[in-house]
Amino acid sequence: MPTVDDIDGLRVVIYPNDHRPAHVHVIVSGCEVVFKLNCPEGPPELRENYGFAAGKLSRIKAALASRLTSLCAEWSRIHGKP
Repeated sequence: MPTVDDIDGLRVVIYPNDHRPAHVHVIVSGCEVVFKLNCPEGPPELRENYGFAAGKLSRIKAALASRLTSLCAEWSRIHGKP
C-alpha cells in the first residue's frame, strides 16, 4: 500500500486498486480514518472512522485540507481524474 504523505507519524495512503470518489486512508497502529477529498476544491469530508478521537480527527482534516492540491494530484496520478 503506497504511503503518499505523513502527518505527524500518521500514514496517508491511497490504494492503487481502490474505488472512486477520490479519498485517502490515514492509518496508525490500530486506528484508521477515511476522508473523501472532494477534489479539486475540497474540503476533505469524513467518511469512516475506526478509533480516532474527535480532536485528532479535526487535526487530520486540517492537515489534509492544507495538502489537498498534492493529494488530489497523487490520486489522479494513481487512478486518473477524480
